[in-house]
Amino acid sequence: MMQGIAAKKQVNRPRLGFLGVGWIGRHRMEAIVQSGVAEVAAVVDPSPAAMTEAEKAAPGCQRAGSFEELLSAPLDGIVIATPSAVHAEQSIRALERGLAVFCQKPLGRNAQEVRRVVDAARAANRLLGVDLSYRFTTAMRQLRERIRGGELGDVFAMNLVFHNAYGPDKPWFYDPKLSGGGCVMDLGIHLVDLALWVLDFPEVSRVSSNLYAGGKPLTNPGSAVEDYAVAQLELKTGTAVQLACSWKVSAGCDAVIEASFYGSKGGASFRNVNGSFYDFTADLFHGTSRQRLSDPPDAWGGRAAVDWATRLSQGATFDAEAERLVTVAEALDRIYKPRP
Repeated sequence: MMQGIAAKKQVNRPRLGFLGVGWIGRHRMEAIVQSGVAEVAAVVDPSPAAMTEAEKAAPGCQRAGSFEELLSAPLDGIVIATPSAVHAEQSIRALERGLAVFCQKPLGRNAQEVRRVVDAARAANRLLGVDLSYRFTTAMRQLRERIRGGELGDVFAMNLVFHNAYGPDKPWFYDPKLSGGGCVMDLGIHLVDLALWVLDFPEVSRVSSNLYAGGKPLTNPGSAVEDYAVAQLELKTGTAVQLACSWKVSAGCDAVIEASFYGSKGGASFRNVNGSFYDFTADLFHGTSRQRLSDPPDAWGGRAAVDWATRLSQGATFDAEAERLVTVAEALDRIYKPRP
């Protein structure tokens, strides 16, 4: 009897291909290797140095000469860490080959592209994941649990910030045709996702925004990318969500990353520590009292990828939660082009 029960709990180690093994792609690959839930079967990257480092992290993986060769390999899923402009098409091609997909954000440069990917995943009945990694910090998970449990009462306001004292080091980030946008697409996507995820994705009623480039209003987001943005989202629940994000801002530290939640019974806050991109705290507030819920260290960076690989190993197929990816993308579209 015990042997039969154990057999039911066994899972398969899916064979994964990695498209793009630069810093972030290799980091996600290393997290999956360390978890042991999947096998790194093949990798492809235009940089020979990146391929060499990937082979060190996953001994025995095969080098593929192209994306097409990777798609032709005997794989169960593919992890995509390439420039944003090709995320949607590469994801769709992989899904149409019957492969599960885990993609870096953004999944697409606009909601239309994201919708096409989600539809392809549904048609292929394959698991689709996107690296919205801040959901997987212990601090944010602690706060979501308290908020969803009603400890803050009715959440009527949120204030979320992601200021980065640096900017991307690849030229394509600064071309809206390739990136889909600037700091909103790069950083604001996390803020929008967290705000909606915490409240289980209520409908967004209204959006207003102001975008800036070099300290001046950005009048045509199709011709340049923003390096500073503020936006307000009004949710159908009545919640007011304020967002701000930037690149290369004079923040006095490497980064300012915060998410504050205000409710009828209390408040809560997620904050980075001493300008860190990686260390976060979570606090619960009641009046002037403060309760610490979470402190660093917290090795959260690869958890989204490991979660996807784990679900894949357990036989997971298309998950309707992927529709939330379209919801986030639609909100970003409205930040770029607010409705009158």
